[in-house]
Amino acid sequence: MVALGFQAAHVIAPQQFSIRRQRNLSNFIRCGIAEPSGEPAPLGQKTKYNDGLFEKAFMTLFARKMEKFAAAPKSGTEAKKGFFDYDYESFVEVSKRVMQGRSRLQQQQVVREVLLSMLPPGAPAQFRKLFPPTKWAAEFNAALTVPTFNWLVGPSEVVEVEVDGVKQKSGVLIKKCRYLENSGCVGMCVNMCKIPTQDFFTNEFGLPLTMNPNFEDMSCEMIYGQAPPAFEEDPVSKQPCFADICSMANPSSTLCPKLQA
Repeated sequence: MVALGFQAAHVIAPQQFSIRRQRNLSNFIRCGIAEPSGEPAPLGQKTKYNDGLFEKAFMTLFARKMEKFAAAPKSGTEAKKGFFDYDYESFVEVSKRVMQGRSRLQQQQVVREVLLSMLPPGAPAQFRKLFPPTKWAAEFNAALTVPTFNWLVGPSEVVEVEVDGVKQKSGVLIKKCRYLENSGCVGMCVNMCKIPTQDFFTNEFGLPLTMNPNFEDMSCEMIYGQAPPAFEEDPVSKQPCFADICSMANPSSTLCPKLQA
């Protein structure tokens, strides 16, 4: 799901993206945290945000795309939403309905189809030309992630990581993922965000990406340039539910049911 933030930003060619323009973009795409501290709320508390028109436009755009794959609302009487009627909670609610009745792989395939539908024809091939899998491309995309992902995952920062023995600033630390915080669902994090985003960047865009969610504090580390492990070898494949906060949890299971094939 994280890749959803890129279709607008990646029309900017690397040579056009100066530091000054990066700052301007960051100021324009600003996720407004309403907490007095200006930081995400402590674990166990839901962070308050002030979403503007830009954020609501993205929420609506992607929620409507995903709605085509979602199960009908339980009430069956929900009125059709206007363009700015979606908020983050309704965006997450659509994501939950997409998961209903689908296997882990089917959920991931839906996200892939949604991502492709948001891109102009030939965009993956153009991305590969602009951003071959180099240290520079990895660091550039990490820098671009911070301002463009705010609406989806909350505040983040570029961090130094080690890729194949080389230290580079191609890591992004998401302080407390808004998507995970609002869904409270391990399966949604893995199937609707982590795995499809990794696959999309690695296989469609040709730029390896690994995402490492931390289910202890809801942070997440993105590492551009690092190939992701197979699902069976990834620690997330053994992750249990958030039994106390997930509406779809199975407290008696040692593994989140949504992670099963």
